[in-house]
Amino acid sequence: MKKNILTLVLASITFVGFAQETYTLSSGSTLTIDGTSTLHDWTVTANTMDGKLVAEGTAPKEIDFEVLVADIKSERGATMDKKTHNALKMEDHPKVTFKLKEVKGSSSVVGTLNIAGHEKEVEIETEMTNASGQLKIKGEKPIKLQDYDMEPPSAMFGQIVVGDDVVVKFDLVFTK
Repeated sequence: MKKNILTLVLASITFVGFAQETYTLSSGSTLTIDGTSTLHDWTVTANTMDGKLVAEGTAPKEIDFEVLVADIKSERGATMDKKTHNALKMEDHPKVTFKLKEVKGSSSVVGTLNIAGHEKEVEIETEMTNASGQLKIKGEKPIKLQDYDMEPPSAMFGQIVVGDDVVVKFDLVFTK
């Protein structure tokens, strides 16, 4: 009988040690996309994001993250927004998504990034911190538009053309 109780206690301790915690993306999170054109540099901001993170201890085990394309906005106004939404093929693909596959070490995540309907496996260098019930993931990822079958937008009959290279910068805060 004592052996059964000891086995039960050890099993309980083992399961507690591997407990998973679920976090949700907080409103304090930010994501911007920086790019260039033949006229000026530009930035657009993702204003509607959603995400869930499951962690074991301090390490993420699952991340499901999405950005609503319709709410990616520029300070340059509606014309820039429309060109951005068209490039991202918003009508057919209303969300940009990322799904975690694995965490490498303590500073790199690997996952599937889906932009404009094209999926690619990406590795992203990050800074991850876990404190006060929050798990923060910060980083940036250079992306080529043509890798996702996106045509760089143009204006003024092709006189202004967006560069193929953009940088996605994010500071995501997940809370319990």
